[in-house]
Amino acid sequence: MPVIDAHHHLWNYDTEDYAWIGPEMNVLRRDFMPADLHIEMQQAGVDGAIAVQARQTSQETAWLLSLAAQNEFMRGVVGWAPLIDAAVSDDLERLAAQPKLKGIRHVLQDEPDDFYMLRNDFNAGITQLRRFNLVYDVLIFERHLPQTIQFLDRHPDQVFVIDHIAKPRIREGLLSPWRENLKELARRSHCFCKLSGVLTEADWQNWRPEGIHPYLDAALDAFGPNRCLFGSDWPVLLLADSYAGWVATVKNFVSRLSSTEQARVLGGTAAEVYRLD
Repeated sequence: MPVIDAHHHLWNYDTEDYAWIGPEMNVLRRDFMPADLHIEMQQAGVDGAIAVQARQTSQETAWLLSLAAQNEFMRGVVGWAPLIDAAVSDDLERLAAQPKLKGIRHVLQDEPDDFYMLRNDFNAGITQLRRFNLVYDVLIFERHLPQTIQFLDRHPDQVFVIDHIAKPRIREGLLSPWRENLKELARRSHCFCKLSGVLTEADWQNWRPEGIHPYLDAALDAFGPNRCLFGSDWPVLLLADSYAGWVATVKNFVSRLSSTEQARVLGGTAAEVYRLD
């Protein structure tokens, strides 16, 4: 089974569009393009990747789709669309004409309203995704989990993927109530979970595998290997580790599983959820 990185980003860096990249993140203050990622993938034994939006513009989504069309290893794109716009179906129809569009994401974690995902206009947009066979990637902090459970219950036929195991407070060493809420969320069979973005929720400079394993354990226990996906969150990952280093960490973590289960986490689940050709 091919190894699929279900979560990476690309960008042409500028200070205005990427204002969230602070002075302590100098490693991210440059362009990250497909050729850069492909080198990392080849060195780490990763066969394909899914690009995920980093800016909330339709222009970026079109750009990612154009890059994916030019690079075979880019197997899909999770883009952005104006889901609260009453005419969002027009945007989705135009974007979905590109076969590598696999999903949509909105940066819920940055919304001032912690209950943004329960807005009626946002949910009206979500109902349009099934028409185009698109996944919705859920980007939240752990404090958003209770209302995210309500959100998913409104859309029992929509496929959802939780990014970055819902960002638990690893740096603080806290498992609860994240673990319990994640387990409740996982009771919804239309929901999947990315084993990604973990290290940047830990202490970037001083994390240890034994410090993150309880969180990976909890996610794997909640969702099972058939609903967990490996993702790198490159280049944000570089704040805490190299690409090859994170791949090795995940492979070591899942080594206790059967070969079939390892194949699911490392690529099979992503191929199924995002309908990769």
